[in-house]
Amino acid sequence: MNDHTFSPESQMMSFGYKPELSEGSIKCPIFQTSTFCFKKAEDGKAFFEVAYGKREKNADEELGLIYSRLNNPNLQITENRLSLWDGAEDAAIFESGMGAISSMLMEFTKPGDLVLYSMPVYGGTDHFITKVLPKFGIQSIGVTPFEDKTAVLEKLEKSGMKDKLSFIYLETPANPTNSLVDIGMFREIADQIKSEEQPIYIGVDNTYMGPVWQHPLQLGADMVIYSATKYIGGHSDLVAGACLGSAELMKRVKGFRTFMGNMAGPHTGWLLMRSLETLKIRMEKQALNAELVAQFLNDHPKVEKVYYLGNLKESDGRQYEIFKKQCLSNGAMISFDIKGGEKAAFRFLNAMKLIKLAVSLGSTESLAEHPATMTHSDVDYDLRQAMSITEKMVRISIGVEDAKDIIWDINQALEKV
Repeated sequence: MNDHTFSPESQMMSFGYKPELSEGSIKCPIFQTSTFCFKKAEDGKAFFEVAYGKREKNADEELGLIYSRLNNPNLQITENRLSLWDGAEDAAIFESGMGAISSMLMEFTKPGDLVLYSMPVYGGTDHFITKVLPKFGIQSIGVTPFEDKTAVLEKLEKSGMKDKLSFIYLETPANPTNSLVDIGMFREIADQIKSEEQPIYIGVDNTYMGPVWQHPLQLGADMVIYSATKYIGGHSDLVAGACLGSAELMKRVKGFRTFMGNMAGPHTGWLLMRSLETLKIRMEKQALNAELVAQFLNDHPKVEKVYYLGNLKESDGRQYEIFKKQCLSNGAMISFDIKGGEKAAFRFLNAMKLIKLAVSLGSTESLAEHPATMTHSDVDYDLRQAMSITEKMVRISIGVEDAKDIIWDINQALEKV
């Protein structure tokens, strides 16, 4: 009876924090400081030896704080708590989702390497992979969620760069189409191609499902990435990113972060800590609302197609199989095509009264945007068309409002089309 493992949602309230070290404060204070005092010079020497990798930390060694670019109590506690959801050994929090994505890719690739990535991905990610990485001599090949293992291997073979593959970047479900990528399949591909001289790492952007509804590390990924601005932050009042994985890989990610200086500040860490306490109940409410909204959209005469995981059926083949294998929920992201193209989509967006016309997702309030001209406008036009990111598509992030009110707002806006 004395042995009991608390679930993550219970541990979010106190894990990693000792009130007795902060005057008994029930909630962790904001450690708004740039630097920390050492008790003695020998401590400073020891802390820096470990921080800069001159030696490994001893098993019984308690490491102290040095400087908020390296570590801060708000960041450390939040990283420890966030790790619980994915079963990760460690986490690194950044000042933005793109900070996490770019740092991970830069740390694990070098000039001459090849990155294999799933399409579509978030517009900022697409820009970084296709336009920024080539400046450093790092090339990329995109694959669709509908290409099987044989097709992916053939594409790699034809590229002549298969032996240069060093990183596989996946986003699943994909933004904004909700297309699913088989993480396990890409693990098999990586294991088949890798060598001792050329390891192949897999990073998965899990922002759409959040750390509650999908766990990529358990499905074959080496690292999982979040725009923590979204569900993890969940209140549209912060910008942050996170990368999670093994202690070995996170040591490298945190080392890169130290010298790039793109760590999150103490206030951001504190806000994320606050948000983690309600993460699951928020996401449960959002998913429940999304199911009701999708049912309404499925039957609306002015809606051509609804992109929602809950609509997947056995007849959808591999997409349905991947969903059953990987996802624990339908999620709360819905995209749909409005009959009438961009003009109709804009009329709908301009007519909303409750739902806010804004980019981002995963927040308590419902948000709607036009991917083709907003978040994914920098993606190649032909690729957008091939991936169904057309002028008629609208994306809605369902919030925690009363579902009846969300549906009323969507209905009255569609009447204006």
